[in-house]
Amino acid sequence: MIAIRFLAALGLAVSLSACMQVDTPTRNAPMEAQGMAAARSPANPSVQLVDYKINVDSSLSVNDANLIYPMGDIVWRGDAPGDRRQQVAAIFDTALQMAQPSVTGALPVVAEINLVRFHALSERARYTVGGVHNITFTLTLKDPITGAIISGPRFLSADLKAYGGNTAMEADRRGLTQKAWVTRHIANVLATELMMPGTTQGGTATYVAGLESGPLKL
Repeated sequence: MIAIRFLAALGLAVSLSACMQVDTPTRNAPMEAQGMAAARSPANPSVQLVDYKINVDSSLSVNDANLIYPMGDIVWRGDAPGDRRQQVAAIFDTALQMAQPSVTGALPVVAEINLVRFHALSERARYTVGGVHNITFTLTLKDPITGAIISGPRFLSADLKAYGGNTAMEADRRGLTQKAWVTRHIANVLATELMMPGTTQGGTATYVAGLESGPLKL
């Protein structure tokens, strides 16, 4: 198993925070807007992300075949050939670092991620028909001192429509690579779920807030 653990350079002091009720934003809303709009309740306390652990089990299958739809738990071509499990774990590590500044509530928590599936596009699919990045994982929140489970595990989906053909090539030209796109989307999903549990379920995102204002059109 590949596990990445991060210890945030934050104190564990708990501060009081005011409650507020607002309209729930979409699952694709930018992290800054989510932070301002997060609704709180006793059942879903405001949390502060102080630590995290990412688990990518060695039992997850990897497929590097250049087919339209390779079978396997992990399909990833956004990095050079190498240890795909390690590469995917590094993507979640970066995404959590991006999400962390938005997750600054009252209750310190440790987030534990267990990867279930990370099926992006092969080269053949990306430069022809496109498709969907299927990304699923579980999220468990724990007490940073005792290790007791605060919530979860929750099964989450971060599915994202993937460009294909000329649109994919134009996205690459603009710096919207698979890696940049997927990493920021996972960060958005994690920030939303940590601040407003249960609001990220269902559907496939069509663009990535913070990178795009809408789906790319040629």
